[in-house]
Amino acid sequence: MAVFNLYFASCALLLILSWRTSTGLPVPSLSTEKCEECSSLFKSLQLDIKGLLNSSVCHGIPTADMEMTSTAETVQACAPALTQNPGCNAPRSSSFSESECLRNIMKDLAHYTAVIESYRNSTIRDPEGEAALLNTTLGIIHSLRKNCSLMPDGGNDTSKEDLAHTWGNDSFSNRQKMCKMMRAFHVRTITFNRAMGYISSGDHRK
Repeated sequence: MAVFNLYFASCALLLILSWRTSTGLPVPSLSTEKCEECSSLFKSLQLDIKGLLNSSVCHGIPTADMEMTSTAETVQACAPALTQNPGCNAPRSSSFSESECLRNIMKDLAHYTAVIESYRNSTIRDPEGEAALLNTTLGIIHSLRKNCSLMPDGGNDTSKEDLAHTWGNDSFSNRQKMCKMMRAFHVRTITFNRAMGYISSGDHRK
């Protein structure tokens, strides 16, 4: 049923975008000013997560492992549209959708908001110290979801995920899980910034 609902939602979005194009209505996009503001915020988020991984939150945790828990298809949705390349036999056939890319980014941000908030309520070694670091991260994410979403609710549909079952009573195990997810989040923020660079360039509108 979940797969069917996802398929239905994807089809509905494509129909809406096609309808807007065929009727001459503007497809939602960020203004130049918003692009600059959001690009700056996404860069801040990437640096913040990198700092978080080097902070006391992840001290003593092996650096090799990461765990992607978000179901957003951001990598696929935010891949730039490719032009015909003589050296490639199978060029990408679909065009880049700014709204679809941003929708998936907002889904990611909603998911990691839930991850961080649920972690703060779990068994933590240093509640005050870790909370201060994580609150900074949440502040940046809140600004992104408020100012950089094309949806009226800022992509809040997944922000109420119940992740309490992820955490146990051992603070070290909880930090291990958290750091694995934050490493995956950091990798995803690299995708965010590449996507914003592409959106800001305006190449997808040519």
